[in-house]
Order: sequence, then C-alpha cells, then structure tokens
Amino acid sequence: MDYLHTMVRVTDLDASLDFYCNKLGMTEIRRRDSENGRFTLVFLAADGDADTARQTHAPLLELTYNWDPEDYSGGRNFGHLAFRVDDIYETCQRLMDGGVTINRPPRDGYMAFVRSPDGISIELLQKSAAKEPCEPWASMPNTGTW
Repeated sequence: MDYLHTMVRVTDLDASLDFYCNKLGMTEIRRRDSENGRFTLVFLAADGDADTARQTHAPLLELTYNWDPEDYSGGRNFGHLAFRVDDIYETCQRLMDGGVTINRPPRDGYMAFVRSPDGISIELLQKSAAKEPCEPWASMPNTGTW
C-alpha cells in the first residue's frame, strides 16, 4: 500500500494557494479542472518532496475547490496536517510576518500550530532536536484553538 494524498476542501482557492504555497512554501505539482463536476483539484507537495512527487510519487496535499459555494464546518474535526521544518522559529516568524496567527507558539522549541484560511489545523515540528526555548516564543500565549 502507498500513501497518496490528504484532501481538504477549500472555500477560496486563491487564499488557500497563497497560504500553502507562498507562506508555508509548498509547490503546486498538478491541477485539474472539471467542467462537468464543477470543481478544481490542486495537488501540492512539501518543498523537500516536490522533485520526487513530479518524477515518481510522494505524499501530496489535494486542495479541492468546489465551484458552487458550500459551507464547510468542522475543520477541527479533521485533525491536522503536519510538516517538519528546518527552523521552527524562522518558520513561525515568516508566517507571522505574512499575517498568519500562531495559535500555539513553539514555546518548547519543537512544536507550533497555525490554521489555514479554511480553519485546517497545521502542526509544525522542528526537524532536528528541539531548539533552546527563547523569546518571544517562550512566553507567547496561545491564540484561539488548534
């Protein structure tokens, strides 16, 4: 068995692509528009998996955008997507600078949570051992839920 992808429904494709690609650093691998089904599928790979995903197979994130408006609720019921990052502090700072709320700051130098424009919880994990706790992260409170 091979793990293929995780699908999340999005309500604003442009805002979602800005978040996942421009802010998180993912890469669009392929896209499919279905006139009959009235939807667009966009497959994204983590930056470190993009070449593998193009050539063979790597786990992907599938954004499903239905052209007819729907109300999606329960993003928290989905659970979360998890990404390993090279530098948890740099990643969180870059996201904050891009207007993303850090819901659970990396107080421990290892783990943080943010949310996508559609409320999908995103876990960020430090690639190597936890970094030494430091400010402003060590004393930053939680914001909202994750």
